This record gives sequence, C-alpha cells and structure tokens, in this order.
Amino acid sequence: MESAKHPLLFPRARNILLIQLGDIGDVVLTTPSIHAIRESYPRSRLSVLVRRSYGSLLSADPHLDEILEVAKSSGKLSELGKENLRLVRRLRRSRFDLVVDLRTGDRGAILAWLTGTPLRVVRRDREAPFWHDLAFTHPVDLAHTDRPVHPGGDQSLRILRAIGVDTADTRPRLHVSDMHRESVLTLLSREGVDRYTDLVTVNPFSRWKYKEWDCGKWVDVLDRLWAEHGLPSVLIGSREEAGAAARIVGKCAGPAFNLAGTTTLGELTALISRSRLHVGVDSAAPHIAAAVGTPCVTIFGPSNWKSWVVEDATQRVARSDKECVPCNDKGCDGMERSICLEELGADTVMKRIEEVLHAIGSGQGRDPSEPSSGTYRSGVHTRDGK
Repeated sequence: MESAKHPLLFPRARNILLIQLGDIGDVVLTTPSIHAIRESYPRSRLSVLVRRSYGSLLSADPHLDEILEVAKSSGKLSELGKENLRLVRRLRRSRFDLVVDLRTGDRGAILAWLTGTPLRVVRRDREAPFWHDLAFTHPVDLAHTDRPVHPGGDQSLRILRAIGVDTADTRPRLHVSDMHRESVLTLLSREGVDRYTDLVTVNPFSRWKYKEWDCGKWVDVLDRLWAEHGLPSVLIGSREEAGAAARIVGKCAGPAFNLAGTTTLGELTALISRSRLHVGVDSAAPHIAAAVGTPCVTIFGPSNWKSWVVEDATQRVARSDKECVPCNDKGCDGMERSICLEELGADTVMKRIEEVLHAIGSGQGRDPSEPSSGTYRSGVHTRDGK
C-alpha cells in the first residue's frame, strides 16, 4: 500500500534552488528529485547548484531553468575566494523563496544561508557541527514511502517527501543535448571508432582503488568482446586515468580505443548513450549508463550493490560469491585492496555480459533519453528561450 502523500509544505514557492554539491553519481541520482519538484511546482522557476564542470550533465534537462556551478574547494568560508563571492552575490540577487540542500556538508550549508532565502530546508543531521542546522529554517527528518523506489534516487527524494514533494517516477534520467551528440560524433570520427557499427564503453577506474579490478582481466574481457561478439571497446575515465587506459588498450589483441580524459561530462553522457553496452566498476559511469538507458554490467566488490542498482535483464551486477560480500569496508582490513575483486574471474563478468547481450538482442530494450537542446555558458547554464 502506498503511503499517503503529504500536502506541499510551501505551496507558494515560485523560485526554487536545489543544492547538490556531491560527486558525479550524486548529481545523476538527483534527477528524480528535479523531476519531482517540477511536478509539484510546474509554474515555478527551478535552479540547481552543483560543482564546477558537473553542470554539463544536466544542461539538456527540460525540468531545469538554470544550472549554477561552484568552484571546487573545501567548505571553509575563508576559502570561497573571489569567484565564489561573485556566485554568492548572484544567489542573493536571484531572491529564491525556497532552497533545499540535498546533502549535509558545511559548504552547502554556508551557501544556503548566504542566499538570504526565507525558507531553507536540509536533512536534520545530529552528527553535524552545532551551527549546521542553524543555517536552515527547516531541518527535517527523512520521510519514507511504502511503494518501490529507485534506491539511489531515494537518497534525495526522502528529504523532499518531508515537505510534500514526491514523484511516481523515481528512475534517474539524463538528457543528451544535440551539441554533445555532435561533439561525440566528431570525436569518434577523429579516433577512427566510427568505422564500427556498435561499441562498448568501458570504465575500469574508480577514485577508490579498492573498487578496481585487475587490468589483465580487463584485457581478457575486451578481447573476448571483440573475438566473440565483434564489439570494439572504448575506454573512458579522467585525464589522470588516461595513462592506465593506454596500457590496457596497448595489450588488447582486438580494436580498443582510449578516450579517457578527452570528454566533458556532457560528452561522456552522449558517448555512453550511443554505446551498445557499458561495462565498468562501481563508479559514476554505470549511473550515467542506467540514466540514459544503456545496458550495463557493473563490477562490485565490497560495496552493497543493492543501494545503487536495480537489477533487471539489461542492468546486471558482477560480484563475488564470498560470504563476506558486501562488507561495505574500504578494502580488506583497511588495506585498500579487496580480495573479493582479486578473486573475481573474467568468466563471471563475461557471463553477466552474455546475459545482457542476449536480453537486448538486436537492440530491443534500449530506452535512451531523447535529445534536448540547451545553451551553455561558463558557470551558468540556461534553457533556450528562458
């Protein structure tokens, strides 16, 4: 039985700001909340504040009127700098009447308070510094629902439910702009990937090494993707991971391409959206793949996959069957290495890949986001015509 939906706590809000200063995956998983606010406030102006460079993920989202970005630094007010002080002035000029911070970090709290907005909402955090909740007018306890929800999207939706905002569609969704699609076509042509009908995007990397898998096993999987299915691999990742990607590509017998560090996040989303399949470790890329409808196999080690992935015919998890999995530790005995991943064989990963390829057949089951155009300016994104 579905929980009764609470009435809107702030029904007169007409200019709303969401603050999401989390990582890339957090931004992707915020999209159900963006959709929920648009459903609840169809005539309101909706803005979102994210970290610098993350805005291109949302640049084509039809539910947003404005995307603001904040330069990366720690949460101390003294380190905001001139650029962020300009941002604060812009936030104050916008005269928001409702601000919702979807995290509990110090920086989001400071920026929410500095907006001067009369209604400021955050999740109540009894472990935060004493002043944190004082920066908000409405610290709320998390609300729940009895109906099925996407576990990742539920993280921020639980805050919104406490003020009466909810949606029946909790699946994260990213929209790809025509600009980013064209940029990716140009990139693939330049690298010679466009000669192939299909491709597989592959992300072997994570900011946490205890989530990564052996490079030699990656070479085995990539070679088998080509030998058994005629699918070339395109490795993705950050600029810092480009060297490791090049070493994997250099050992592959079949066609493999290194595009790590060559795309913006918006272009990366477009690239993943046009791939037949995505294979990667527990990181932001599988969230992006799921949000654009690309079939995906995600390799999980100690982390609990049930908190982030809804498994079905086209979204599969490859994991160890060890009794200790998932332990949610940062590697075995805090050593930044995960025995469950070290013992995970290429055959197990290929079995999951075979399951997904069988399910999608000649392309059925794909549900990519429809393209939507938008404009981009450094630090600020706006929807055309608004």
